[in-house]
Amino acid sequence: MDFLPGVELARRFHSDAVRPILERRGLTYSAALIGAGSEVLGFDTERSTDHDWGPRLQLFVREPGGLDDLLAHELPREFLGYSTHFADNEGDPTKRMAPADGPVRHAVEIADVDTWFTARLGFLPGEAVSRDDWLTTPTQTLAELTGGAVFHDGLGRLGALRATLAWYPDDVWREVLAGQWRRIAQEEAFVGRCGEVGDELGSAVVAARLVRDLMRLCLLMARRYPPYSKWLGSAFARLPLAPELTPHLAGALAATSWQERETHLACAYETVAAQHNSLGLTEPIDPRTRGFHNRPYRVLGADRFVAALHPGAIGAIDQWVDSTDVLGRHARTRAAGRGLA
Repeated sequence: MDFLPGVELARRFHSDAVRPILERRGLTYSAALIGAGSEVLGFDTERSTDHDWGPRLQLFVREPGGLDDLLAHELPREFLGYSTHFADNEGDPTKRMAPADGPVRHAVEIADVDTWFTARLGFLPGEAVSRDDWLTTPTQTLAELTGGAVFHDGLGRLGALRATLAWYPDDVWREVLAGQWRRIAQEEAFVGRCGEVGDELGSAVVAARLVRDLMRLCLLMARRYPPYSKWLGSAFARLPLAPELTPHLAGALAATSWQERETHLACAYETVAAQHNSLGLTEPIDPRTRGFHNRPYRVLGADRFVAALHPGAIGAIDQWVDSTDVLGRHARTRAAGRGLA
């Protein structure tokens, strides 16, 4: 059977299997596939089908009473060749499709809209979201809640909530961009400094960090929330700027000397700096690389972009916390950001 992307599978599952059950009972509801899952970001492949993938979606209702049991008894056991019954995977909290011989243990998540969004964000996005709420929410979370698809919005809530989260307000966007430029400013000279003392491994590690930061910066400039590391390269590859930048980023990673590494990064810096100027967020900034004070290292001087966008900015939570155990729990991200200016 040819692989069917998860969002399309969910769309058909809703229209052909779930919706008829709900309409027969006159239920008002909203249905979507959003939240966690590679298919929500459009990166799922056949490999994804081994866990937490299959005929699934979220069903938002005002009163969920009895709905879970109703679907368990009335959903088909298979849909388009995929089982609608899910069993636990051994050794982890994920689930997988499995044969069913009775009522199905389905993957239709039934929830209240406000409760579901608050559980993932730590706040309910109304008409406006506070600066602190924006800056303490990981971009992976924002990508998950604005990705995927809404199949029906009978409650009239999902579209408005997702529109609110679609992208940062301009002042917050400038602050997040400045935070990303600051990360580059802090380390751009270290590729040469490590290499100069014979530490090619250290130089390569710094270069790899800078490559990652440039990729995330390009996504932010394109108004796309950077996903976490597994999908960062896939998301970056979809940008119009990727064909021009990728040879230099890959070259910096493959280089065996700090001089070669620095040359590739310098080309990448100038391309990204020119892209910044095209946004019109600041007065044009000279995109050419330069020496680092009186030392023989070639840098962009990324702090110039920080000063032009938002002086003193440290950006959003992803830019100063690098722990999955923190970024994956909103209580921790919000606590980490508490009290920061």
